[in-house]
Amino acid sequence: MAAAGAGRLRRAASALLLRSPRLPPRELSAPARLYHKKVVDHYENPRNVGSLDKTSKNVGTGLVGAPACGDVMKLQIQVDEKGKIVDARFKTFGCGSAIASSSLATEWVKGKTVEEALTIKNTDIAKELCLPPVKLHCSMLAEDAIKAALADYKLKQEPKKGEAEKK
Repeated sequence: MAAAGAGRLRRAASALLLRSPRLPPRELSAPARLYHKKVVDHYENPRNVGSLDKTSKNVGTGLVGAPACGDVMKLQIQVDEKGKIVDARFKTFGCGSAIASSSLATEWVKGKTVEEALTIKNTDIAKELCLPPVKLHCSMLAEDAIKAALADYKLKQEPKKGEAEKK
């Protein structure tokens, strides 16, 4: 019930943000024209929202923020024993472009190896979502979140000091 209510609330908020009461229903207002349809799609239908167990050795967590705009992004990856990312989740507090960037990032890292995921660049995310220059920081946050999650995962793979001495 709560999920359905949240979905209705998101759609209602999107309708209010994207449509002007003075324009015919099909004509988008000026703010909506700033967002490409891909951004709106990821905002209204975000992929991979949620959390993974951050204490798990095969889960890497990246938490990044942009003080200038107040956006905060948490991105988590789950890696299998072969080094392939099998799951990714995000939680983002921010604008539609930040939510869309993190949603797209989780889609792109799934199925990649840890090394392949490091090649995802903010410019690729921005290009895919057609982000305007004023929103490029959102794609930079997504790239930083991926790198932070991968760094956390790699750190967890290093043997602890006590374990290395036992072997």
